[in-house]
Amino acid sequence: MIIRELCEMVSGRIVCGESRREESVEYAFASDLMSDVLTVRNGNFLMITGLANIQSVRTAEMSDVPFMLLCRNKKATEQMIEVAQENKLLIVESPYSMFRCVGILYNAGLKPLF
Repeated sequence: MIIRELCEMVSGRIVCGESRREESVEYAFASDLMSDVLTVRNGNFLMITGLANIQSVRTAEMSDVPFMLLCRNKKATEQMIEVAQENKLLIVESPYSMFRCVGILYNAGLKPLF
């Protein structure tokens, strides 16, 4: 799935990493528990979370996650954006709930990791 198309599906807005909008992703993992994200061994996935804090970006960095979707109308902080830019992490903000984002993306063909 192309990130640009993903954004359209979840009414998302790219706030960091705009240059990666034409890249594709095949898998997704949704969690607000960053310890769960750290257990994932596949680095090329979309991390879907409602945690808009620096820990979520640091978790993405440690897990080599290239794309993050913030749901529930959460907004990335300036600190999050700075660290994301340093790590070439794309961040999308969506007004939809995590449940709605996951359902839309799953029905569109994005695969779960588990």
